[in-house]
Amino acid sequence: MEKILDLIVNPIAGGRNGKKMKRVLAKLKERLNERKIEYKIHVLGEHNGSKEKTENLIKSGATNIVAVGGDGTLHQVLNGITDFDKVNMGIIPCGTGNDFATAIGLPKDPIKALDLIIDGEAKYTDFMQMPTVRGLNVIGMGIDVDVLKRYNALKRKTKFGYTSCLIRTLLNFEYGDFELEVNGKKEITRSFIVCACNGSRFGGGIPICPIADATDNSLDMITVKEMKKLKIIGAFIKLKSGKVFKIKQTTHEKAEKIKVSVPQPYTVNVDGELYENIPFEVEIVKNKLKIYR
Repeated sequence: MEKILDLIVNPIAGGRNGKKMKRVLAKLKERLNERKIEYKIHVLGEHNGSKEKTENLIKSGATNIVAVGGDGTLHQVLNGITDFDKVNMGIIPCGTGNDFATAIGLPKDPIKALDLIIDGEAKYTDFMQMPTVRGLNVIGMGIDVDVLKRYNALKRKTKFGYTSCLIRTLLNFEYGDFELEVNGKKEITRSFIVCACNGSRFGGGIPICPIADATDNSLDMITVKEMKKLKIIGAFIKLKSGKVFKIKQTTHEKAEKIKVSVPQPYTVNVDGELYENIPFEVEIVKNKLKIYR
């Protein structure tokens, strides 16, 4: 049976006022026609709506939904899947960071990513389930939230802009007290950040957990505990170069479930999307979501 592809397109992914996506979309159409693949393209509106579009497509019988955009588009498509047995997910990375696509080894070139979907088989890929939302890449609290708030205020979204926001936040950040429950053990930690990782990187390439693997059926929990201000820049350099485990204040643990509690109102970063005061209870879900990779 020939594959029928439904492409959900975020028209402003990658920035440049949509110019990048127009060029990518033209190339994708050319390739699809050349390969004689049956397809439909669904370009999202101003308020996105990829979650609702995914839900509606599945109701209409779609079997292969392809997210054409960045990590935010993947996040919304994942949360729109209503029947994992009936649909496979494809990814054509076109965002600023494309962190999850890179983490699972997808081609950076959109045409090569499309060919992989056309010629390949969908494979089971882990995702993270919270009580109110799903995550595909990284779920965190702490400094990553403050960085994202600064980054979202920028007119132009770039990797350099994210790094600049991270440095400014590092120099002005106030630590938080987190109560962690991991593998049945409880502890209170004063930290920069607490992350549940399925993917290995966030923020446009920062390797927050280089050993995380979205096919190993487990979560990786990372915390970076309080340190003296003089050590912050050195720690940042290690983080950027993939040496987070060389930072003395880093702790890492494998887990199937993670629960984090804080005493004050808070914001949670789920795949780069910000959610207010949702329960930070994360568990890994395996053998359910199938992604072309």
